[in-house]
Amino acid sequence: MKLRLNREFFLRHLFVAVFLAGLSCWFGYDGFVRYPRTDARELYVSIEGSEPPSGCDLEAFKAQKTKSQHGFAFLALLASAIVSLHLLAVSRLRVSYDDGGFVFGGKGYAYGDVKSVDDSAWEAKGRSKAALSDGRTLVLDSWHHVGAKELHALIAAERSAR
Repeated sequence: MKLRLNREFFLRHLFVAVFLAGLSCWFGYDGFVRYPRTDARELYVSIEGSEPPSGCDLEAFKAQKTKSQHGFAFLALLASAIVSLHLLAVSRLRVSYDDGGFVFGGKGYAYGDVKSVDDSAWEAKGRSKAALSDGRTLVLDSWHHVGAKELHALIAAERSAR
């Protein structure tokens, strides 16, 4: 058996990454195309919904709003990249297992090779950390991967048999 990426987790995070990338494009369009082409008074009216007060520095207003759109575009793109990289990292985990042991990172382990298990987040979040005899740590997350609960049960059964 193998751990498989949870489809619901994948689709939710993919939606968020695409949505944030779309927001970045929207803000970028406003900041690099629409706002620079728009007259400062018209921009004020379209954003604020009223005529500018007398003495208002409309060019400073336009410059500040344009700069804000640049910042929002950058932040949305950064957030999209972070979510995408997390999704990529989670999807790259390769673990297969059976009754005799498991393969993690291309190396085979017996269940006895698990030195300790941190189950402090298992009940609340379905997350467990298994410290292996060679110093590596296998993080099982039942929200990220289908099959994590079954592998966790096999590790727990071996540990309770000791």
